[in-house]
Amino acid sequence: MPRCGAARSKLEGVRIFPAEGLDMNVLLIGSGGREHALANAIVASPRLTKLFVAPGNPGTAPIAENVTLDVANHAAVVDFCRLMKIDLVVVGPEQPLVDGLVDALEAAGVCAFGPSKKAAQVEGSKAFTKALCDRARIPTAAYGRFSDKASALAYLDKVGAPIVVKADGLAAGKGVVVAETPADARAAVEACFSGAFGAAGAEVVIEEKLVGEEASFFALCDGRRAVALASAQDHKRVGEGDTGPNTGGMGAYSPAPVVTDAIAARTMREIVEPAIAQLAREGTPFKGVLFAGLMIGGDGPKLIEFNARFGDPETQVVLPRVADDVLTLLDDCARGRLAVERVRLKPEAALTVVLAARGYPGTPETGTEIGALDKAAALPGVIVTHAGTKRDGARLAANGGRVLNVTGVGADVAEAARRAYAGVDAIDWPGGFCRRDIGWRALKG
Repeated sequence: MPRCGAARSKLEGVRIFPAEGLDMNVLLIGSGGREHALANAIVASPRLTKLFVAPGNPGTAPIAENVTLDVANHAAVVDFCRLMKIDLVVVGPEQPLVDGLVDALEAAGVCAFGPSKKAAQVEGSKAFTKALCDRARIPTAAYGRFSDKASALAYLDKVGAPIVVKADGLAAGKGVVVAETPADARAAVEACFSGAFGAAGAEVVIEEKLVGEEASFFALCDGRRAVALASAQDHKRVGEGDTGPNTGGMGAYSPAPVVTDAIAARTMREIVEPAIAQLAREGTPFKGVLFAGLMIGGDGPKLIEFNARFGDPETQVVLPRVADDVLTLLDDCARGRLAVERVRLKPEAALTVVLAARGYPGTPETGTEIGALDKAAALPGVIVTHAGTKRDGARLAANGGRVLNVTGVGADVAEAARRAYAGVDAIDWPGGFCRRDIGWRALKG
């Protein structure tokens, strides 16, 4: 099995590497819409021999081999990689990264796209990231960090509201409360220290509420360098007009108009590059994709949070815009040899609509039948990815909250939206719903 590192060559303008040639077996970890989008991009590479997805979903089954693998059992993953001669592992979700899967793979000589356990703390610990921002002088919200309830409540009494209360660790997207009143803030602190978020709430970060427009910014990193990938903007609230409770994301589009060329350059210069340089200096190099959640106000971009992996549903709109060979880019990052100065993007925009099961983000109705996906996917510029589906005999059924992503690709966000919603309307699923205003910020002008 080849270890990380190889000589560079070129074939028809696509960066490839003679030591691995065009014969690459890849294992992709994950089961959601993000992983289906990654699978679509990976199978388009001329370098790929075979793609395995663990566990995958009904959408990845036609283009890859779905495999049952206990991702928490690192030894089992390593054994699978040895057996199947895997050249690259691409880790989709955050939990395996925070648990140190990449460390185990690389110790066994298997290249992996994703940060080490220590570097993944940029997502696994909000306190770690805030301290990193201090050391690297990255613009972010003023904050305090607390390991006991009394100190946290005393800080709230001092700073007042509105305020943001965050459980320090991973809490499945539920550990952040934007508290508009002191009572809401106190309730959030009480919830953290009462065990509502398990070990994730053992420490709490309380920070000022930033004002501006949110956006997502992605950069590819090889441990030493970072290269801008793309911007996107998602829609967290379940209801149109950004109303109702927060979700994992009801849709997204790319590029985000608020991330101008000037803002992108500042984000790289003031946020991404300082973080990567600081982590490298401290012996914790970051390899993979760094996802910066930004608040863009009158004084430029500020960091809300870092994530250590691709976003969901942002991946579904970013990857269709990439003109370079995605597998080559991922492999470059894993092997510490990212040589491109910029990732080439197609001139199109992309917009994805999440189809969710009724009841989401509460208790979703599962098991309802879904039909006519082929009809939707056959429409011009439409891509359908599976996020929470299962096969029940010949039936395709809902098996989660966010169930499908329907992505439209077009000349601009308006055309991408028209194509995405045409795809939505072609699907036969009475048990699902979606927002009808995805992309409204980009379309309001």
